[in-house]
Amino acid sequence: MNATTDGTFRVLPGRTDDEWLLLEVESADPTYVPAADAPDLEVGNRVEVTLEWDDDDPTIAEWSLLEPTRFHFVRTEEPVFQAAQACFEEARKAGEPMNSRVTYNTDNQANGVVYTFAAQSGQRDLFAEFRDGGKPLEPLVARVADSESETPPFSVWVLDVPEPFVLVYIVFDQDGLLAETMDETYGS
Repeated sequence: MNATTDGTFRVLPGRTDDEWLLLEVESADPTYVPAADAPDLEVGNRVEVTLEWDDDDPTIAEWSLLEPTRFHFVRTEEPVFQAAQACFEEARKAGEPMNSRVTYNTDNQANGVVYTFAAQSGQRDLFAEFRDGGKPLEPLVARVADSESETPPFSVWVLDVPEPFVLVYIVFDQDGLLAETMDETYGS
């Protein structure tokens, strides 16, 4: 009988289209599994998974959806929105490598949080680190869920834009107008 392990994971894109990267929520340990094991998963989902191990090769024995948050990873030449530019400029003036700000709709209701991360010199690709789990998004999602009195599921956008920063935008209502606008502008 093969060994099994249970855990809570965030689903990320795998190294190929034929696999998922399951990033353990607490430790950020990566596990790559065949996408065919769970074709209904979506990038960003938070799931409870039982992994079955055959030597060093894990497969998903069973899984259940805990939170249907969606992550979108997009490299784009589209211009960035004003709130993200202002957020980055505030960080630059303060000499900080990252900054965040709450965004509001026309009725002055909070609808998201934008984070900007200054581009890193040398070979470091922050966008790829977010997509590949090297720089986990979990702490940002947890911070928003804890501090903004908003509850998941969210629509999380990681954008590599033609600016000196990478941005992460956590949209509170994944089916709302802002999420729709993000999809129309930056579609994943």
